Amino acid sequence: MSYDLVIPVMLRFILGGTAIVACALIARFSGPRLGGVFAAFPAVYLAAILSLALDYRGEQLVNMSVHVSEGALVGMLANIICALAASRLILRNGWQKGLGLALLIWLLAASGIYMSWQVVMA
Repeated sequence: MSYDLVIPVMLRFILGGTAIVACALIARFSGPRLGGVFAAFPAVYLAAILSLALDYRGEQLVNMSVHVSEGALVGMLANIICALAASRLILRNGWQKGLGLALLIWLLAASGIYMSWQVVMA
């Protein structure tokens, strides 16, 4: 395997991992409500956008950033639906079953939003 392929992947791994760990630490020490805000910080999105600069320049970088941002919007909308569902389902069904059902709802919501987005943008 070429170092030209490994280094960009490692940089993405470090960037994303660092952002996630920082958010988790802030969430842990700031209390449950404010911690929830930081737990939802789009660390992976931020790492994805920043890492695009490793592969693209100029207008291509802008276009790819728009595409990644549109995909992130779909995911973030599904996350809102998942969090709303989890807050209710965990109370009713316990944390394991409630979380499992909320994640299933996320998958269904993300799929539905993505497919709808494709139809609208076509």
